Amino acid sequence: MRSHPPHSPRPQRLLAGAAAVTSALLVLTGCSPTTPELESSTPEANLDAYHQQKLDWTACKDTAKSESDKKLFADPALECARVEVPVDYDKPEGNKAQVALTRLRATSDAQGSLLIDPGGPGGSGTQMIASTQPLWQSNPIAKRFDIVGFDPRGIGSSTPSLDCYTDKEYDAGEVPRYGAVYDITTADQAAELAKRCTKASGGVENLANAGSANVVRDMDIIREVLGDDKLSYLGYSYGTELGAMYATTYPDKVRAMVLDGAVSPDLTAKEFRAASFEGLQARFNDLAAFCAESTGCVLGDDPEAAHERLHAIVQPVVDTPIESSGGRKVSVWDVYLGISSGLFSEKRWPVIISALTALDAGSGDEILALRDLTYGRGPDGVYNTDLDTNMAVRCMDWPRRTAEEHTALARHIGKVAPMFDLDVFTGASYHNECAAWPAPPTRDEPWLTDTADLPETLVVSTTGDPATPHEGGIAMARALGGSLLTVDGKQHGAYVLGGNKCVDDIVNTYLIDLETPSKDARCTL
Repeated sequence: MRSHPPHSPRPQRLLAGAAAVTSALLVLTGCSPTTPELESSTPEANLDAYHQQKLDWTACKDTAKSESDKKLFADPALECARVEVPVDYDKPEGNKAQVALTRLRATSDAQGSLLIDPGGPGGSGTQMIASTQPLWQSNPIAKRFDIVGFDPRGIGSSTPSLDCYTDKEYDAGEVPRYGAVYDITTADQAAELAKRCTKASGGVENLANAGSANVVRDMDIIREVLGDDKLSYLGYSYGTELGAMYATTYPDKVRAMVLDGAVSPDLTAKEFRAASFEGLQARFNDLAAFCAESTGCVLGDDPEAAHERLHAIVQPVVDTPIESSGGRKVSVWDVYLGISSGLFSEKRWPVIISALTALDAGSGDEILALRDLTYGRGPDGVYNTDLDTNMAVRCMDWPRRTAEEHTALARHIGKVAPMFDLDVFTGASYHNECAAWPAPPTRDEPWLTDTADLPETLVVSTTGDPATPHEGGIAMARALGGSLLTVDGKQHGAYVLGGNKCVDDIVNTYLIDLETPSKDARCTL
């Protein structure tokens, strides 16, 4: 056990449950950022004006995107502000972007700020802090740190926003739909997607600078403007990639870093996507075994045949989408998004079973509710999870696969995750959705390379994580030379959001005292 002196001066009410603010779709399509791009960043001297800006913390009335969110953000304990950053770090005098922040102030003398990213790409840190505020307030960490969530550039309340489709188009399914890969099958469809995104996002410059490399630069400006000499950071899922990138880019600027639900730095983008589907399949297998313990369960009494039974349940929806009681169409794409969302936490397995039972009887309301949870869709039809930004970031972070490689990936996913092996998901010839993107990707693989002489970090990894498998957490801790907290359980994300005292106590000790756990540290959810 290592102890470090503290540096001076200067973490169930959750949108999608556990750490699923990232959502099943976001994790499966999430990107792997790059380190080499960061090495050519603009000299710090050119960023002096950004580092010297003063934050104007005010009430959060302008941060909420939906009517339901307005109630969350109206809480007087929350404060909001915006940080100005360059759209293009090679042109710091050029166009500016605004990154939205939400803060829950420390209830005692603050050691500094704890900056939080909920994952994605596409997850809103401001919305996460607002929706999970009671969890943070009841955690001792809130006494010692200002809890600060941010919306990475293009997401949520940050501007300019990265958009391709409207919320109404998402409701109607008039968007590229996601199964094993996106259902884009021609070069013309890929070109139309790029054209739409370029126009709706305000031009090529915004899309070309959407990658994770620039988000990491933004994080360093945020750190400086918050008044912290060194960064204390908590990242979930894709947020662990941002954290690892920051640590290797600004190692002398890290105070503490918690990476929960870590993405493996050892895997290529293609391998990570396949591994995530394997994780979902493993949790579906567990769900099937759980279901088989009850007489007459909708997935049957033979777990080995559960994926075939699932296909039989959803086939009518493949042929003809059904209408919900509210008049919305429920497609097979919606069904699988709902199932994936439910698999993010063992606590929601009964909800999936109930939704599939209702679907088998001809009702799509319950599975649609799970689908909406994935997207963060509120009753007013506003989406809090930004899928367009997810696509924009991924297109700038991932290498471009050929149509043949993309199709082969879909076929491979059908083999490793047979629950998804339907013709509608794996049977076409697919075209890479990023093929016509107006700028080339900004990274090479592997995405994490220079990990020498890093400060002590803490990786939290759940053994039955359905989206970022436990092996990835082990690999991340090894790559960073950091500590690993192993958590026995079947959900995505554990700290604070999991409601587990063992996990919270170990992470809090690290964040507050910079004391890392023993080598064999372990908790059980």
